[in-house]
Amino acid sequence: MRGPNGTESSATHFILIGLPGLEEAQFWLAFPLCSLYVIAVLGNLTIIYVVRTEHSLHEPMYIFLCMLSGLDILISTSSMPKMMAIFWFNSTVIQFDACLVQMFAIHSLSGMESTVLLAMAFDRYVAICHPLRHATVLTLPRVAKIGMAAVVRGAALMAPLPVFIKQLPFCHSNTLSHSYCLHQDVMKLACADIRVNVIYGLIVIISAIGLDSLLISFSYLLILKTVLGLTREAQAKAFGTCVSHVCAVFIFYVPFIGLSMVHRFSKRRDSLLPVIMANIYLLVPPVLNPIVYGVKTKEIRQRILRLFHVPTRTSDT
Repeated sequence: MRGPNGTESSATHFILIGLPGLEEAQFWLAFPLCSLYVIAVLGNLTIIYVVRTEHSLHEPMYIFLCMLSGLDILISTSSMPKMMAIFWFNSTVIQFDACLVQMFAIHSLSGMESTVLLAMAFDRYVAICHPLRHATVLTLPRVAKIGMAAVVRGAALMAPLPVFIKQLPFCHSNTLSHSYCLHQDVMKLACADIRVNVIYGLIVIISAIGLDSLLISFSYLLILKTVLGLTREAQAKAFGTCVSHVCAVFIFYVPFIGLSMVHRFSKRRDSLLPVIMANIYLLVPPVLNPIVYGVKTKEIRQRILRLFHVPTRTSDT
């Protein structure tokens, strides 16, 4: 922003505008968004509780699912409380350092979730293509190490982003076009060369999201090759163990790719489409993932029904 003498200065805060063009409706739109957030938190907590308390579910597939649920809770919580404050109380100001913390949290947690989805694909590959080696390849200590690697990788890749933003001068508007802080949005407000930010952002996308999605696709090609050589009954069972993970992959990557494309090619900062897609990206996967796994995974479904004292059908037991 410009100082009194017209020189460049660092930003002290940003303004989050919520939903451009829908300011009058934001108060009422906050109620369904808040409901979705509560559903996301309760749904993912239920998954974690069920897996933690059911000893028979202490297997790599379900432990990775717990990691995914935990990350979904953190991702939605990193943005939704502030979003609700904007919609209900018009609390649009966010301090510069708080914005950087939120930006780092959102991007690093997304990177961690992508790594966990890759680990889940590897688990399905070993379980289907090399079933006799599954217990020795994916031991519980090794699963824990994979989880730690996901955390370190996500944090390490995204750590330079706040540092790069911190070095930029801001001399234009301090109004962000989203309901929360994103690197793509914040850097566009700078009045300096942002090529380093752009290049590093592309490197992160290619080395993390791009590489992960490519390896997930390759693992499922190998799985498909193996499954096609099985009997029909074995094929149905194998596909049944993969369908939930495939849904989770699409739920995560499709909004992310769509948001990246919109940010890359959209010229209007006041456009509503990027804002809606950004909110979908952070809220819809945490809502849908526990529903998908609760409906499609027999073991999870049975334990959840038992938890709420709902009688199960004979075919489900």
